[in-house]
Amino acid sequence: MVPIQRKPRNLAQGVVEQIGSSIRQGLLKPGDKLPTESSMMAQHGVSRTVVREAISHLQASGLVQTRHGIGTFVLEPAPSSGLGIDAESILTLRDVLSILELRIGVETETAGLAAVRRSDEQVRELGAALAEMHAAMAEGRPAADADKRFHLLIAQATGNRYFADILAQLGNAIIPRARLNTVELEQDKPANFNERVSREHDDIYRAIERRDPEAARAAMRTHLSNSRERLVQAQQRIESMVA
Repeated sequence: MVPIQRKPRNLAQGVVEQIGSSIRQGLLKPGDKLPTESSMMAQHGVSRTVVREAISHLQASGLVQTRHGIGTFVLEPAPSSGLGIDAESILTLRDVLSILELRIGVETETAGLAAVRRSDEQVRELGAALAEMHAAMAEGRPAADADKRFHLLIAQATGNRYFADILAQLGNAIIPRARLNTVELEQDKPANFNERVSREHDDIYRAIERRDPEAARAAMRTHLSNSRERLVQAQQRIESMVA
């Protein structure tokens, strides 16, 4: 009897799960080159966009690395000790504020380096993630996955895998609203919140697109500092209600 396979949450996730399983089982070993995009499209019955999204997720997870013009290769497993950060333990508002302080230091520099080092293809991928985030917000769908991918793509565009490693280990913790109901905490209308967040991401994207490292750093610092300030105000409201 053929076992019934659990249906993946989306097409890209299905490709990620199959490739990730092959890596964990040793069918794909460190240093092995993944099939070409065309081969994966045929193998999994998906579009080129789906394949690229899947590869982006695998890169963010530290499982593979793409060498432009050469191909995508399986990486050595990351040390189990990692950074000593357990993303699942980041539960409270104070925890998220602490992570935002870390991100301000790290991602301000990733934005500046990405503006200098990014390829045209990486700008297109960044634009696609931004467009998906805008569409999700406009339609009232969760935008956290597209938002997370946007930030991870910036880290990858630095060409320094350790930046991406840090964000990948943090996982969903890098997006506050993936952990907390940020709109509710802010006591703001979702449309107003989404407009501000979208504008901040647009500023980051445009600076990277035009290769302006100082503007990219400033835009990223502004975005993350604004996120922190919004949550600080929310925390103060909560504490005043408890007092």
